[in-house]
Amino acid sequence: MLRLAPWARLRQGFEQGRRRFRAWFPHAPVALVVLLLGLVNLGPVLHLVRIGVFATPLTIPRLTAEAWRSAPRIVAGFLLFGAAGGLLWRSRLSWTVALLLVAATLMLAWRSGAGVPQALTVFNGVVLLALLVFQRDFDRSSLAAGTLFAIVSILLLLGYAVFGAFVLGRGFAPPVTTLTSALYFAVVTMSTVGYGDIVPKSADARFFVMSVIILGITVFATSISAVIVPAMTARMQNLMKGGGKRMMRKNHYVIVGATSLARNTCRELLARHLPVTVVVASAADAGAFGDADVLVGDASDADTLRTAGVPDATAVLALRDDDSENAFTVLAVKELNGATRTVAAVNHGKNMARMHHVRPDLVIAPQVMGGELLAMALNNEELDSETVMRRLFRKGEVDS
Repeated sequence: MLRLAPWARLRQGFEQGRRRFRAWFPHAPVALVVLLLGLVNLGPVLHLVRIGVFATPLTIPRLTAEAWRSAPRIVAGFLLFGAAGGLLWRSRLSWTVALLLVAATLMLAWRSGAGVPQALTVFNGVVLLALLVFQRDFDRSSLAAGTLFAIVSILLLLGYAVFGAFVLGRGFAPPVTTLTSALYFAVVTMSTVGYGDIVPKSADARFFVMSVIILGITVFATSISAVIVPAMTARMQNLMKGGGKRMMRKNHYVIVGATSLARNTCRELLARHLPVTVVVASAADAGAFGDADVLVGDASDADTLRTAGVPDATAVLALRDDDSENAFTVLAVKELNGATRTVAAVNHGKNMARMHHVRPDLVIAPQVMGGELLAMALNNEELDSETVMRRLFRKGEVDS
């Protein structure tokens, strides 16, 4: 049985270990601490249940006051639950929601002073720091998910504000006695307009209004970023790709690399009306492919290859300048779908045998074989089309 060269096995093992590590870090630990913070913020629920079980007519006002005093933390706890789930998918929206919620709960904890344990304040700070440190690892965005989040968040906050203003109506001047007045006050407060015709007088009402303002700013800022940022990102990517169009990635050719060979191959395939997706390492290389479907990412990463539609591709052409990168692209493709044809470029003659060990379906070595063919022509050796094609394109199998 043939084996990879030691250097290739070592690098392959390193790449596989890195991919496994990146499969859960840092998004899984960050999601876990955000989930724990959400559980901590839901702690007042148990306290309220305990008071409610033994409630009497005399303790109902206390229960109401406790409920609305704890409402911001409870709402933030439930929202942190949802944000933790999104963080597992590296969602940029969930990261933004979690960051704003943690900052809001930190402000509420500071405002409450002795009413909140110091350990909770420290834990809030640790979670906030973790979110800031790993912000670049949460970069997946969706316009549909952002729009849905914005609508649901605004409706939940509006319901909270209306119900709270109605229940604490006697704490306002003039008192809020109808749902219409509660809705009016909720909209004015959430928008931070504050006409001043309805003013909170009691301590509970003022604390409630403060929570609505903080949550309102948080929800509106997050909603705007959730809807506008993905749209702007998509627009910028489209501009950087030179106006390229996204196609259905199926039964197509995937070209990896931004070399002259990759560009020429892409141009010729498109001229024959064949579907092509190009994977490049940086956005700066995308503009060279005109209207082709271009994806920016690491071609040795399984997620990037799945996004490029490799499992449904007709063939994958690894045409980068680095022979080792071409080899690892072939290996990654075979891990995803061994039936997809693979073509690998070899730029240095010393790597020809090593590339064969990776077993691509076809090896192309224009720079290596070009020198050999030129020497044969200068030496007046016989050259025919069969000899040229055999030397330029070689099967990937290794001779036993």
